[in-house]
Amino acid sequence: MKIYSKLLMMAAVLSGCAQQAKENPVLTIEGGQIQGVETDGVYAYKGIPYAAAPINDLRWKAPQPVVAWEGIKIADQFGHPGYQSVHYPGGYTTEWGYGAESPYSEDCLYLNVYTKTPGKVDAKKPVAVWIHGGGYREGWGSEPEFDGQEWAEKDVILVTINYRLGVFGFMTHPELTAESPNGVSGNYGILDQIESLKWVNKNIEQFGGDPNNVTIFGQSAGGGSVRTLCESPLARGLFHKAVIMSAGGLPTATQPSQPSRFAPMSLEQAGELNKKVLDWAGFDSLEKMRRASTEQIHTVGDIYAGATGERVWMPMMPIVEGYVSKESFDQAALNGNLADVPYMIGYTMDDLGDMGAGIAEFCFNRDSLGNKAWAYEFARPLPDDGSHPEVTQRLKGAFHSSDLWYVFKSLKHCWRPWTKGDWDLSEKMLTAWANFAKYSNPNGANDGEWTPCTKENPNFMIFKLNEANEEASAMGETIKGQTQAWANAK
Repeated sequence: MKIYSKLLMMAAVLSGCAQQAKENPVLTIEGGQIQGVETDGVYAYKGIPYAAAPINDLRWKAPQPVVAWEGIKIADQFGHPGYQSVHYPGGYTTEWGYGAESPYSEDCLYLNVYTKTPGKVDAKKPVAVWIHGGGYREGWGSEPEFDGQEWAEKDVILVTINYRLGVFGFMTHPELTAESPNGVSGNYGILDQIESLKWVNKNIEQFGGDPNNVTIFGQSAGGGSVRTLCESPLARGLFHKAVIMSAGGLPTATQPSQPSRFAPMSLEQAGELNKKVLDWAGFDSLEKMRRASTEQIHTVGDIYAGATGERVWMPMMPIVEGYVSKESFDQAALNGNLADVPYMIGYTMDDLGDMGAGIAEFCFNRDSLGNKAWAYEFARPLPDDGSHPEVTQRLKGAFHSSDLWYVFKSLKHCWRPWTKGDWDLSEKMLTAWANFAKYSNPNGANDGEWTPCTKENPNFMIFKLNEANEEASAMGETIKGQTQAWANAK
């Protein structure tokens, strides 16, 4: 009898192990086999390489095929963020709680996948690819506010990516241009983003995703990246919807250009400026440039300024160079050359400049071409209990980036004293973004209160607390009045 009981126990254990293996399958993707980590029914796959490490001879080159690994890779650790300056307490560092990430590195071409359907290749779940912001010089896809648990709970597979930043991701240089088979340099970070979309196209079915239903979305420089991808011929067909957050719209008569930190340069102008600084530092050949340490290249601009007293800004952002980018986003929109996909576009009430008129103008442009665009404003001033006096004035109110907690419903990772209204607002916003990924409509399968912004109905969805918030309500009416006036003037 005892032997029979032991056999039953062994059978139960083996059955449990088999069930666990069935629920957490080993997936086969580019590079090898992989297994994720489950939390409350959501499987996270962290630190998946989507291209070879862009180091040594691959520094400042287009991303190359991923290097295969042996055995089963347990994807339980996030990959390296792109190399960037150290973050210190105060400002955004305090807001997002940085500190648990992997070390910064040029070896940064990793992505993360959150899904409820690993191994179910016929599930055909919608996919959303998140592109982080940070001025093209900082940030990473695994920041705490980008937690993908709630997106997966909405039956949308979330992919968050890292890409090359700053001097490693966007530097132009005459010798790099001469070396390139396409006769250009720069935009390596955008090429990384395109490579991640190609990876999604080829691999996402293993996670239960539909490669024919991919939404790209990003905020700030991530929103700027979405703009570039919507214009780039190299990204055409790799995504099917786009969300642009806090990255401006189109120029208007009263606002001829969107808020921008730097004036655009040509490929040649930017390259010569970078060459001047690198030559001064002794990096006057590609061999020396690629042999230099990460730290030397990262700091060369600041060292040059400190030694010479000449404040030179080395251009480090996407550039129209004729290959990755044929024309500016604004020109592409006016010329009818943007990706023909549904758009959502918006900003926060206390953003980096007033983007409302430009966003409305973009929606009017889409409307004139027979396309839909939904506009929004995030108008919830974030609560502050004074527990973090180091938080600067720019992080007061509905500041630039404040909507990220809500779009990912990741409020639990933040120190702020959230109310039930904040959780409800976050649920509303996450649902709208997830609906857009699913149905190309933030309302869901059917139309609802959020109508597209058109000349006839220049509507902005105002995201605010349900309880009394007269300032936000008044702001919403002001936006509608301003956009209506602009529409009438057109």
